[in-house]
Amino acid sequence: MRPSSTRRHWDGSPVQAHQRRPLRVEPDSPTRLLRCAQRDRCRECGNPVEWYHRVRDRPVRLHPQELPVAEVPDDHRWHVSSGLAHSAGDGTAWCRLAHAVVCPARDAPSVITAALTGLRRVLAVNTRRLTDAGAFIPTAVSGRPAEQQDACRPARPIVQILYIRYLAARPVDEIECVAQTRHRDRCTHRMLGPNGSPGVRTLVPATATRGQLALPSEMMALYDLSSLPYAEQLRWRTQRCPQHAAVPTAADLALTDWEPFDPLIHHAYVNPRLPNHGRRPRPDCDARKAAGRSGGTTLSRSS
Repeated sequence: MRPSSTRRHWDGSPVQAHQRRPLRVEPDSPTRLLRCAQRDRCRECGNPVEWYHRVRDRPVRLHPQELPVAEVPDDHRWHVSSGLAHSAGDGTAWCRLAHAVVCPARDAPSVITAALTGLRRVLAVNTRRLTDAGAFIPTAVSGRPAEQQDACRPARPIVQILYIRYLAARPVDEIECVAQTRHRDRCTHRMLGPNGSPGVRTLVPATATRGQLALPSEMMALYDLSSLPYAEQLRWRTQRCPQHAAVPTAADLALTDWEPFDPLIHHAYVNPRLPNHGRRPRPDCDARKAAGRSGGTTLSRSS
């Protein structure tokens, strides 16, 4: 007799294979325990950080280790309670520290202790090692040269997905997948891959939502994905790369970068100009810039 291909226990009962369910983090979930301590690396120095959410505010990057209270000034102390970060001490002998205070790629604050200065040096050495090994490329030197970078590139663009407008947390070409890999790390693939279909940058009226009054402004730049197929727009909405979009059982390791756009709340991020990719400067502008660098003046045409 041929043995059965069905897996069985020692007593002969068949083994029932339970279907794996994907783990999703809903943005409006009442609990934030699944959102705390999201491991990441600083885009400026490459050192590890931990993302924590705050009450009615954007997430903050904290140093992954606790520090003695005596080594941290009062204004730089943080503590974590129920998955939320609070900018204050909790009365214990230990506290957390924001990564921006000790980031070697940023200027040191005016009031800093000797212990934090030593920590900045340690992180700077680690950044140098990662850079020499090719494991980290600073954001300032990645991509195009500094003289060719887009001055109108928004840090938080407005993106339209499935006819709903969202405010992204970072530039479109820097949005990463939120799925978890087999090594329990976050996927490093970008949403806008080399073979992906990009959206269309256009100017649209700054209309309001939910019956609110519209802004008295003119137009705003929008990254529109409405022309893409429904499956592709859904992939952008769930923020998954093509590889993890085909594997629905992969869990989410971080929250998506989309925030419902409200022109009255997010009016500071409304950009009335499109990014000047491929835009050639005018000859008269070049002459003025050259004259300004040389300290000379340009003569006006006499009438």
